[in-house]
Amino acid sequence: MKLSARNQIKGKVVGVQKGQTTGHVRIDIGGGVIVTSSITNEAIDDLALKVGDDAIAVIKASDVMVAK
Repeated sequence: MKLSARNQIKGKVVGVQKGQTTGHVRIDIGGGVIVTSSITNEAIDDLALKVGDDAIAVIKASDVMVAK
């Protein structure tokens, strides 16, 4: 699949937790960094996401905030 988003980070799923309508998917992208995404339960099911799967965190945002 090709996407216009350039921020695509490969990793491994280390957690999938469903809620009432949305769930959280945790992706280990290496170096001790975990990216957490909030997506619908339907998307989790459609992608058949489970711990141990290879996945790509695709980040598309109009703003990036920096704090120090």
